[in-house]
Amino acid sequence: MQIRVTTIVCVAALCMVAASSTAYAQQSRTWVSGTGDDAFPCSRTAPCKTFAGAFSKTAAGGEIDVLESGGFGAVTITKSLTIDGGSALAGVLAAGTNAIIINGAGIDVTLRNLSISGGGTPTGLIGVRIIAANKVFIERSVVFGFKNGTGRGVSDERTSGSLFMTETIVRNNSQSGVVLVQAAAGAGVRGSFHNCRFEGNGNGGLVVSGSGIVTVKDSVATGNTQAGFFADGGAVGASQMNLQDCITALNGQGITVQAGGTVRISQTQITNNTTGLNPVAGGLISSYGTNNIAANGSGNGPPNGPGINAQ
Repeated sequence: MQIRVTTIVCVAALCMVAASSTAYAQQSRTWVSGTGDDAFPCSRTAPCKTFAGAFSKTAAGGEIDVLESGGFGAVTITKSLTIDGGSALAGVLAAGTNAIIINGAGIDVTLRNLSISGGGTPTGLIGVRIIAANKVFIERSVVFGFKNGTGRGVSDERTSGSLFMTETIVRNNSQSGVVLVQAAAGAGVRGSFHNCRFEGNGNGGLVVSGSGIVTVKDSVATGNTQAGFFADGGAVGASQMNLQDCITALNGQGITVQAGGTVRISQTQITNNTTGLNPVAGGLISSYGTNNIAANGSGNGPPNGPGINAQ
């Protein structure tokens, strides 16, 4: 009889261990739904409620997918991961905080098909705040309405690494749309922006500082209170911005370049800004193709840096 009791106890204990392992097992693909529950295993048939809930159950290098429309909450990402909203409305609403923080040395993160909202005045701080990472990809998303304190759509605060943005709108933030801000010496972030829009932000549309280097193609900066495109070398480097087939219009300045910064333009339209070209204290704007620099209140050129031709 004693042997049977012991056997039953042992079997029960093993079952509990197995259940515990299953509950905390990390999957390469997890799911969230507006009707899910973070107590669920985040499978397709039993999805989680929030991105934060699914994050802990997703293996490094894995993917969180959205089953149906909903708001899935703020999340801090510390391992390589993809979050994909798919065909649903995948919302992140940040009230008085940052929506998505990326903070992991050497990690690669992809954010795709997301609507990231600060909720308007005066709630959200930053839409996507990048503190540490190797590569960050933001694709087919919209980041808007961050108007509390820092008030940035995307804030890249690394001293090195890469940021790639494709088919993404960053609009109506109280400070800047996208900022690559380098406060300390380093190699600088390398950025690539294709088919993006920077609209109606309180300060600059796209801002690069320090030793950052960015390439911008087929993109639009419009309705920003200060510069549509802004390069600031600052005290720690010489920022560079390369614009091709872009439009900067209806801003305070079409392009502003401060000391240590360089902007190169080709086949770019710079029109109807209060000031078109605005090189400050030694900043350089160079032309490498056919540009339309006209109808600005001032600063209609020519560019002040070396180039193929004046416009």
